[in-house]
Amino acid sequence: MTPLDPPGRTTRPVPATFLAGPPRAGARSAADEDGDGERRTDGADPAGADPAGADPAGADPGCADPGGPERADAVAAAAGPGGRAAVLRLPEAPLPPSEVDRLVGGQHHDPHALLGAHPVHGGTAIRVLRPFADRVVVETDQGPAELTHQQGGLFTGLVSGGSVPDYRLLVGYPGGEPLLQHDGYRCPPTLGELDLHLISEGRHEQLWQALGSHLRTVDGVAGTAFAVWAPNAVGVRLIGDFNHWNGTGHPMRSLGSSGVWELFVPGLGEGAAYKYEIHTRQGWVLDKADPLARAAQCPPGTASVVTASRHTWQDGEWMARRARAAHHRAPMSVYELHLASWRPDLTGYREIAEELPRYLKELNFTHVEFMPVMEHPFGGSWGYQVSGYYAPTARLGSPDDFRYLVDTLHQHGIGVIVDWVPAHFPKDGFALARFDGEPLYEPADPLRAEHPDWGTLEFDYGRTEVRNFLVANAVYWCEEFHIDGLRVDAVASMLYLDYSREGGAWTPNQYGGRENLDAAAFLQEMNATVYRRCPGVVTIAEESTAWDGVTRPTDGGGLGFGLKWNMGWMHDSLVYMSKEPVHRKYHHNEITFSMVYAYSENYVLPISHDEVVHGKQSLVSKMPGDWWQQRANHRAYLGFMWSHPGKQLLFMGQEFAQGAEWDHEQGPQWWVLDEQWPAHREHLGVRRLVRDLNRHYLDTPALWERDTTPDGFRWLDGGAAEDNLLSFVRYAADGSPLVAVCNFSPVVRHGHRVGLPALDGRDQLWEELLNTDDEAYGGSGIGNSHPVKAEPVARDGQPRSAELVLPPLATLWLRPA
Repeated sequence: MTPLDPPGRTTRPVPATFLAGPPRAGARSAADEDGDGERRTDGADPAGADPAGADPAGADPGCADPGGPERADAVAAAAGPGGRAAVLRLPEAPLPPSEVDRLVGGQHHDPHALLGAHPVHGGTAIRVLRPFADRVVVETDQGPAELTHQQGGLFTGLVSGGSVPDYRLLVGYPGGEPLLQHDGYRCPPTLGELDLHLISEGRHEQLWQALGSHLRTVDGVAGTAFAVWAPNAVGVRLIGDFNHWNGTGHPMRSLGSSGVWELFVPGLGEGAAYKYEIHTRQGWVLDKADPLARAAQCPPGTASVVTASRHTWQDGEWMARRARAAHHRAPMSVYELHLASWRPDLTGYREIAEELPRYLKELNFTHVEFMPVMEHPFGGSWGYQVSGYYAPTARLGSPDDFRYLVDTLHQHGIGVIVDWVPAHFPKDGFALARFDGEPLYEPADPLRAEHPDWGTLEFDYGRTEVRNFLVANAVYWCEEFHIDGLRVDAVASMLYLDYSREGGAWTPNQYGGRENLDAAAFLQEMNATVYRRCPGVVTIAEESTAWDGVTRPTDGGGLGFGLKWNMGWMHDSLVYMSKEPVHRKYHHNEITFSMVYAYSENYVLPISHDEVVHGKQSLVSKMPGDWWQQRANHRAYLGFMWSHPGKQLLFMGQEFAQGAEWDHEQGPQWWVLDEQWPAHREHLGVRRLVRDLNRHYLDTPALWERDTTPDGFRWLDGGAAEDNLLSFVRYAADGSPLVAVCNFSPVVRHGHRVGLPALDGRDQLWEELLNTDDEAYGGSGIGNSHPVKAEPVARDGQPRSAELVLPPLATLWLRPA
């Protein structure tokens, strides 16, 4: 016995038969790992291995031909009495023991140079690595001939003739019938020189088409091609449910300086679970999921899954219209949700597709934003700690199921935005952390690698291959899943080297500054690439600082985002609304300050998931006063939000004023809308308000056509702090006005005079378009039921004005009658 031989195997069989035991203890399943993804050494039986006595012929079913007459004929031709062949044994074509040691030990950089068919002196050497097999017969035009076992599952033979023959393998396992197989080690690389060049340059914009797993046909043989970037590995092997998680028979080859390892496995098809067995310079063996896997096992499973899309898109009209869109001059009202908890009774993408579009259309939202749909190991992270950047989470179905959801939303006229997390990734041992035994996706400097807020790792934005991985990922979601927008999470944590770090815990950039110049360059490249390749897509930054030019085009030195979340508006306005009305006059600047910088960037006004969790309370519960006043404040605030310059985003549950914080395990409190709930009319009223806010918003270009230019807004009275009043006018591109008046006091104001723009050539009549105090919304019903005439009395910088009734804790929208 040598150290390379598995238990039960002899080293050099003299007789024609060689018996191997079943897969040895320690062959791993996807779950057979310790917490950091390193090889287990306790000898425990793996969860995925066959029990003792199981048919060992299953040791390599993924490479076998599917069967049929051809296979039966071959078996009959090669097998004699008792299933043993009476065939010629070929002369050996042995390898040096040192080469076999490296090959069987998983540390050979080029197994294809040893395995497969190679011209040698005297003929063609055929070498096959089949652990657990007791017999390998090679079938050529000359007939069947048996190979000789050399060591560790390596079978060799010398075929005479001057050219490399076409051949197949008949592999026998103890207790099972022979399997007819093609030899993947005679196949050329499935990646071309252009692919490798672009990968090395960090410019492969469709990286997912080169790396990962792909169904391929090579030289007429169907199978699956695998490719992974692991430049520091000394060896990589493929493991999966098709080889009992034992990679001895599936070593991969290194494709030179690119750092890519590649293997084609004949006969292996869709649905196979797999990982890469990484042999490191330090002597560790790591089992890693595929960073480019386009499907993954449902957690707690951690393996990657071979997949192929069969979805036929039906959204051509939407995509054509999207390509012509100008987001800055178009309406955008976004409903943010967490797919797994929006409706916990809906357990899959397809079930959600039957309900979500109808709900969004009923409430007149233009877009939906999904919290991250990429695969993640811990549900409590809400998807923000991603392990599978190219795989939609399997918790809700397959990648094609997710395509179906997006397609259905598009057919209903709803745009789809997805949260994307290039800021950090988790340390789970099966994923990206120290992928090939050394810092690869993360910086080598631990001061830059560690993300102090979340216990995760940051990406190395200065490394071309890592930047390529992320840029291509952004393109991937837009091209492969027709995503209409990417909301980029935690941008501020990317841009500053000292983000959440004390002095001495960070390293300045080359100019001595705190800016992460590599991250800024990456974001510019990502935005420029997405906008060039995907017409009509919008990128949105969650960025909470005053970094200059977040939404400025990259050719002007900006980061190139289309929109930016206005975190300042969100914080300041909620501070104001949380105060008792009697105290609001001392915080009036909180509600008006946003207009000082409203046009410095292109903004989205977000009331997101972050504002209704972790003790922050739901939106309605932030409001002061009794239950009626809380709801009235909630409604008035939404009316203010929808009329303020910028697009708007509202998190699920806030559209009907649920009282509790969001719980990702329970989802929204839908039961408060049930007629059995005492306050259901009030909750339904708030939802009606959101429906009507969106309907009037869509029908009123003044609320969106000039969102990003100062000529679309004018204060009427922004200084009435003592009365808790605001009034302003919004203008459409053709000058059509809409006036908003907000009374954040519980006092009804009769005969309050408000300045109104002059209406040239028209009757000076104005009417209420919307009143958040309407009885239909749960309000008191106070307002202006008839049109009011603007009199030639100058007020608020306008030549005309009118006396209005201002309901308590309410927002009015007025339009020309």
